[in-house]
Amino acid sequence: MHIGVGVRSGTTAEEVLTLVLAALAEAGLPGAGLTVAGPVGGEPLPGAGAAGTPEAGGTATAWAAVPGPGAPGAGAGTPRTAGAAASDAGGRYARVVGLATLDARVTEPGIVAAAARLGVPVTGWPAEELAGVAVPHPSRVPLAATGTASVAEAAALRAAGPGAVLLVPKRKSRRVTCAIAGSVPFPPVKGGSCSDEVTSVARLSPLTCGYIGGEPDSPHIPTPHTTADMDTHTDGSQTDGSHTVGHAHDLRHHGDAEVRDEKLVDLAVNVRTATPPDWLRERIAHSLTSLALYPDGRSARAAVAARHDLPPGRVLLTAGAAEAFVLLARALPVRRPVVVHPQFTEPEAALRDAGHEVGRVLLREEDGFRLDPVAVPEGADLVVIGNPTNPTSVLHPAETIAALARPGRYLVVDEAFMDAVPGEREALARRTDVPGLVVLRSLTKTWGLAGLRIGYVLAEPETIALLERAQPLWPVSTPALVAAEACMGRAALIEAEEAAHRIGTERAHLLAGLAEFDEVRTVAAAEGPFVLIRIEGADAIRERLRLLGFAARRGDTFPGLDRHWLRLAVRDRVTTNRFLQALDQALLLGG
Repeated sequence: MHIGVGVRSGTTAEEVLTLVLAALAEAGLPGAGLTVAGPVGGEPLPGAGAAGTPEAGGTATAWAAVPGPGAPGAGAGTPRTAGAAASDAGGRYARVVGLATLDARVTEPGIVAAAARLGVPVTGWPAEELAGVAVPHPSRVPLAATGTASVAEAAALRAAGPGAVLLVPKRKSRRVTCAIAGSVPFPPVKGGSCSDEVTSVARLSPLTCGYIGGEPDSPHIPTPHTTADMDTHTDGSQTDGSHTVGHAHDLRHHGDAEVRDEKLVDLAVNVRTATPPDWLRERIAHSLTSLALYPDGRSARAAVAARHDLPPGRVLLTAGAAEAFVLLARALPVRRPVVVHPQFTEPEAALRDAGHEVGRVLLREEDGFRLDPVAVPEGADLVVIGNPTNPTSVLHPAETIAALARPGRYLVVDEAFMDAVPGEREALARRTDVPGLVVLRSLTKTWGLAGLRIGYVLAEPETIALLERAQPLWPVSTPALVAAEACMGRAALIEAEEAAHRIGTERAHLLAGLAEFDEVRTVAAAEGPFVLIRIEGADAIRERLRLLGFAARRGDTFPGLDRHWLRLAVRDRVTTNRFLQALDQALLLGG
């Protein structure tokens, strides 16, 4: 394992070691309860020289040791010397090769002293070299100061070399950042061929096996996540009921960031596979002959209205649901907006960008992430909730949501995944009796139109007029308008309903497979085309899954969740079975 560290000038060895020890304890590779070998507070480990000057010509290393059953000193938390760790065949070990940092910090006394106490060398990397390493948890401060968005993660990954994976993502204290990277070894496949029978890590997941999405022998590089909010705690605060909580989630991170630049099996994005269907592609392609004309949305608007038994004056076509959230944030005259979380983060991001202070209502796992209308502050004049909710996949009763309506309040319901629910039960799209109701729909997920950008808003005519005035001219392209009209037809609605039933069947298969793992806890009441799972140390599991060829959606960017959560898109049975095998191996690799 290679430990990357970033420090401020004047940081002490004790500050460095405190965070390093915590990260090692968290690593879980090869087992939980790791302790750094040797004393922290004084001399180097026996047999190890000063940092960078190993004695006897050997490489100075520290060992994180977990004694095996019956091994000497097997008591929890027993410190081990390097010699004892190396000789104890009954234990399981993770070898700490060295500390890595920015070359300008190599001589920083705190780093030098910490490395000396661990008995490992310090390696420094030029800023321009670290800047070329993609890191999963970027920050603006180190980017401005050093040219790399995370010194700790970039240094750890660079030191670990090709095939590196983050075992512990960036952890922070007041003046130190720390990350741990390593390479997961895979023994050669016997006979040089890939068998369908999974009996070991090597047979499941060498990069030369064809069922995973990566190119043969391609290195693993963590996907960059392009948002600045994750490490920023100074963007203000918001209230959670009567509580004030810090704004520390990466609200602009979305599932597509998990699969950019890498060929992985995609369980991170909730777009239905094998879409758009051929008939829809043909309709869109035919629309290209009229690109010389300005878009005319009247026909598509009428089709959406007819599909929901509403007058056209209650419909606004938008460039996806994302544009609708921006329009709501900019156009509605609200002062106390509240977002019910965990949920799609774009509504809150749009409200913040528009200058609003956003309140949060956090639903709890122990309540099944179900809505209690009483939890929403009475003074909120805009409430946003998803149904079924992304990422929990919980489908709230329509009447429970409608109970949130108040005179003078906008009630925004994101129904982007409602057409993946058989019969669209609990939908509010057709309702005209709920005051202030605003329903958002998207064609992205069911019809595979993420790149075309088409969605719509259903609301009272006065609200539609406010939003429409905030839109630019011709906001939706002609191909997108044609797609919207086509997806409102009877045959398309039948196809969507059939797809919803298939998703339900495949979701049940995925949940049944996940139930076989003692380490995995699911939100069992899932009704959408995805499921939310909790695994202790899920952030590390996610990185191992990437090495095994699968992309899962990280959960820690959703307010109300943390690094122990992942969201998984529902896929066909073959893909699910392969994923479950990979998950099994990822959990085994974590001890």
